[in-house]
Amino acid sequence: MMKIGVVVFPGSNCDHDCQHIFKDVLGQYVEMIWHKETLLAGLDAIVLPGGFSYGDYCGLARSRGSRR
Repeated sequence: MMKIGVVVFPGSNCDHDCQHIFKDVLGQYVEMIWHKETLLAGLDAIVLPGGFSYGDYCGLARSRGSRR
């Protein structure tokens, strides 16, 4: 069994969808991770869910890629 981390950003709407797929459909352990968390040890994969964060024209990765 893999340990999957799903990153939760304010304004995103797909984090729970990702949790459902990995946990309920694929049977993997899922840990929801707040976007400011720095301790990621022990995870086999990290998922950055999509969704409409800060408007659908930007996208989650683009809006977070330039911020710290």
